[in-house]
This record gives sequence, C-alpha cells and structure tokens, in this order.
Amino acid sequence: MEKLRRPDGVEIAWGSAGEGPLVVLANQYFSKRDVFRRLLEDLAADHTVVWYDVRGTGESTRTGPYDLGTDADDLGALIEHLGPPAVVIGMADGCNRAVHLAAARSELVSAIVSPGGNPVGRRAAEGTDALVASSTVLGALVGMMQTDYRGALNTIFATSNPDLSDAEVRERVTTTVEYCDQDVGVERFRLWVHDDSIEPALALGDRLWILQHGTNPWFTIEIARRTAELLPDCNVMEVENGPVSRPDITAGVVRRITSTVFAGASEARQARN
Repeated sequence: MEKLRRPDGVEIAWGSAGEGPLVVLANQYFSKRDVFRRLLEDLAADHTVVWYDVRGTGESTRTGPYDLGTDADDLGALIEHLGPPAVVIGMADGCNRAVHLAAARSELVSAIVSPGGNPVGRRAAEGTDALVASSTVLGALVGMMQTDYRGALNTIFATSNPDLSDAEVRERVTTTVEYCDQDVGVERFRLWVHDDSIEPALALGDRLWILQHGTNPWFTIEIARRTAELLPDCNVMEVENGPVSRPDITAGVVRRITSTVFAGASEARQARN
C-alpha cells in the first residue's frame, strides 16, 4: 500500500491494479477491499482500479476527524493525485462521501456507481419495511456497538449477507474488528445514520447510478423505487444481485460509463486538434 499525506498529517493508504480509465472504490468504513476482490479483479482487466482505507481504518492513520466533509476532501485529494476524472464505486457511507465530493468538485468525478447503499439516507426508506427505516433498530444497534461491538457487527453482517455461513460471518467480524476500532466504528455508524445527501445527490443528475437488488433487508427494493422519485435524474437500476455475489453486474455498469466517458474525451481532443 502507498501513502498519501494530508495537510493535517494523516496518511491515507491506497493501492492499485490494472491500466485504463480510473475507477476508485470508496468502500464502507468497516470492510477491507478483500470483500470486493472479485469485482476489483474483473475491472482491473481494462481499468486502473484503486482502493483505499478511509482515515481511522486499516493502514491509514488511525485518527480523525471523522466527518463527511473531511472524508470527501481525502477522496478528492487521492483522485487529484492519481489524475482525474474517476468513476467512483461507493459502498454504504462511501457513497455518501463520494456524492459530497462530486457535487462540490464535479471535475474530479465523472460518475458514481452505488451497488450497496443509498445517499438519500433514511428519507427514501420512510414508510417501508426496510431495517434502515426503523429508528428503534438503528438506536439499538448504536447502543450495541458501544457495549458489544462484535455482537453488533455480527448482526449487521448476518442480516445484510444472508448467503454467508455462520463461520463466514464470524470471520468477517474478526477481520472488521482488526480493521476498524470500536470507537471509530461507533462514530462512523452514527455519521452514516444521520447523513441526508439528497441535495448534493440532486446536483449530480444522471452521473449517479444506484443499483438495488432487494436481497438486503436493510435496503429493500422499495427504497430504490422511492429513490427514483426523490432523484428523478438519477439512474436507478433493479439488478439481480450485489457486487459480492454478482460482481459482473456492477463491473458491466462501470464499463458502460467509462466507455462513454472515454469516447467523449477522445472526441473532445480530436475537436481541439
């Protein structure tokens, strides 16, 4: 992993593979890139694929501040360092930080693809039976994360990944505890719960792609349909499965975007010449 030093002294750890149009994985704060290994390997065949550890986790400096503004600035600095623009794959809170960045600095992000999460936040879940719509469930999880971090993670992983065995869930929990300390996990979970990124998401228009598969009880397919109403210019797609079970689906959407962006850039260069 390489390190990008930020003005406050924090170092952001990042790695890359492949060659081609730039794609950056803005992962959720509690997962290592290994969870999405097959997606990254697929895209690395014809893209420059970059992953990084958000501050406070993994090999990045284990210190804050922890807020979406700082996270967006860190992501923006990484893309600037690599050479923009980038297509960002945003997972969970990673989608939120990417949306904030893209709305503020459109030249850095050509598109955001979110196959796991929703930047509109709980507003899109209101009135649905999705777990994220329940204040009681979320409040209980915050309390559990404070007192029984491993137990809370076990609940999150078991409910959001029904295909995982008990042993696989336990392994994911152990990896996460090593990757993200409890105090950071609690603070970042609260940050994600309370964020509502509808205004910056609206500003992105059709540069935002949300892929919803409906097998995750935290984000039901009904949320995707509500999101399409709240963000009328956004590309909301109902797909067969998520980026872990079916990485080819997410990779196909990314290729569809990068081929269009690359063709447009080539035409612009030819026009200038």
